[in-house]
Amino acid sequence: MNPGPTRFQPDAPPQRDPLAAIAVPLAPIALEGRYRVLVGALWRLRRSQKGRWALAVGSGAVVVALALLAARHFATASWPLANGSPGVLAAAGVLLLLAQVLKAYGWGRLFVLEERPRVLALAAGNGGAALIGVVLPGRFDDAMRIAVVRRYPGCPAGVRSLCLSLVMLGLIDSVALVPLALAAAFFPGAGWAMRAALVVVAGAGVAAAALILALPRLAASRRARRFRLGRWLSPRTTSRRAASEAWALVTGCWLVRAVALYLLLGTLGAGFSFPLALLFLTASAAAAALPIGPAGAATQVGAGGATLIASGIGASKALSVAISVGALGIFSGGAIFLFAVLWRSGLALASTRFSG
Repeated sequence: MNPGPTRFQPDAPPQRDPLAAIAVPLAPIALEGRYRVLVGALWRLRRSQKGRWALAVGSGAVVVALALLAARHFATASWPLANGSPGVLAAAGVLLLLAQVLKAYGWGRLFVLEERPRVLALAAGNGGAALIGVVLPGRFDDAMRIAVVRRYPGCPAGVRSLCLSLVMLGLIDSVALVPLALAAAFFPGAGWAMRAALVVVAGAGVAAAALILALPRLAASRRARRFRLGRWLSPRTTSRRAASEAWALVTGCWLVRAVALYLLLGTLGAGFSFPLALLFLTASAAAAALPIGPAGAATQVGAGGATLIASGIGASKALSVAISVGALGIFSGGAIFLFAVLWRSGLALASTRFSG
């Protein structure tokens, strides 16, 4: 007698390394091919001793080069944040921390309830991504998010679910940027090339919204459910209600960041201008969406600085402001990452003492 059908158990414990599991052509990677290329390269580097040495030497060389360039620049010029008002800088830092929390809550809405990680784990993943973006190319920050959240104690989500959530989070980000991009396109200081780029960003957001709305119906179709992949994807596809909640939270995150940028631009000498803050924010976010870049933070700083220069601000001032904004963003991400590590370590230590 033939055995009955085997019930598919999602996210079963992998029999091989998690990095190898990511490289399997699954739905999230099929939706966005950059994860396939990135994780495949990571898997090859990990299996190769020469690759590990090359990655270590290359990353170290980049860090040393950036440190030397920064030391050379600030040997003759003061640190940009030193020119700002301490009160305004503190307020901007608090707003950036709040933006990180809103982003983590929005990311959490993209998981089914039984696989949803803790908000602190998601916030730690975003913080770790901000740190790794200083030295590694653009898409490596997503690998850092997956690694941090997956290894956080008590995480119920598997690697595939995390990949799917990141794809959906990228789509939600694109949708949330639509009104900001359209508002920045009408800024008088934006040239025609900048306006055309902002219209492209807005168009990409509209396309992302259409995909988010259509995805639940596509995943629930009979044709999709014929395949094991479709049966895994169907219950994990973000519903329209959950997508709306995530969109509201992520939109709030971008608006809070815009207010923080408004304060930073004013206190650092670029002028209190909300349209300029929107222009800077949209350009940085669009640069972060590039498939690959010299480094995640460096790409965003360069895009923001170029935006300020195109708006009529001097090159030296624009570079100084862009570096300050990027540095404060990295500090806020690092603070959340450090808090998550200390909080978890404190809980583990308290549990050990209590059990002892």
